[in-house]
Amino acid sequence: MSVDIDTVRRIAKLARIRVSENDADLQAMTQELNVILNWVEQLEEIDTSNVKPMNSAVETTLFQRTDQVTDGGYPDKIVKNAPDAHDNMFVVPRVVE
Repeated sequence: MSVDIDTVRRIAKLARIRVSENDADLQAMTQELNVILNWVEQLEEIDTSNVKPMNSAVETTLFQRTDQVTDGGYPDKIVKNAPDAHDNMFVVPRVVE
């Protein structure tokens, strides 16, 4: 897959990136994006069918705690610095009319 200058302009607009309209700059960005896309295509050629999914590079076991609903044990301290609080709850301005 490769991109052209019009596609680079569209990507820049969607990403809200300011790109100069200089043809040399647009051509350079087009070449950079094409290099990146070629590299991604090379990665797609790798066979990963025998690779287990992982969420960390280090084998770890997460600590499991009992699932209990609590108020934290100190609601007065939690709302102490709130601009407005009522019955240990934050009071915020109405957002929806």
